[in-house]
Amino acid sequence: MSSFDLDGRGVQRFNPIVRFDLAFSLFFLEHRYANQVSLLSRAISHSGDGHLYVAIALIVYMADPVLGGMFLSCGLVAFIFELPIYWLAKNSFRRRRPHNLSSRINNFIEPSDKYSMPSGHTAAATIMATLIYAFFPSLAVIAITWAALIALSRILLGVHFFSDIVAGVLLGLASAVAAMMIVGG
Repeated sequence: MSSFDLDGRGVQRFNPIVRFDLAFSLFFLEHRYANQVSLLSRAISHSGDGHLYVAIALIVYMADPVLGGMFLSCGLVAFIFELPIYWLAKNSFRRRRPHNLSSRINNFIEPSDKYSMPSGHTAAATIMATLIYAFFPSLAVIAITWAALIALSRILLGVHFFSDIVAGVLLGLASAVAAMMIVGG
């Protein structure tokens, strides 16, 4: 994909998904409250950096070693699937981040790598939400809402497109389901 500015030049040459992704990002990032929204988005996004996943798994394990052990095992297996697939996809697609495709898109954080497809934060949050849904159904609404907010925060921070988020959800869901099938959760 070549670099371009979303000012009308050459946009029609790109497929509808790219046009939608750019329009979606601009809709959520081109408003006067973008800087304020980015502050909340950073906090939400940071909750998906991984430290909270470890804390959740340890708390669950300490509360109920049998159920917590299954939860922890499923989580580890899911991440064993997700991480190499995520890395291969990022380095195969090599899709540049939104701020690299349009000068009208600001990024409010500096991402850890230069490629955007799929969203690793979204994949990891989806794994956790899926496992929480499966093991603790009464917490499903909270877990799914939290994962959705992490995904949205990545768009609001200007580091992912909508389709990156969809790919992250699919990767996370597939990894969690495969892990539960293997571990027996």
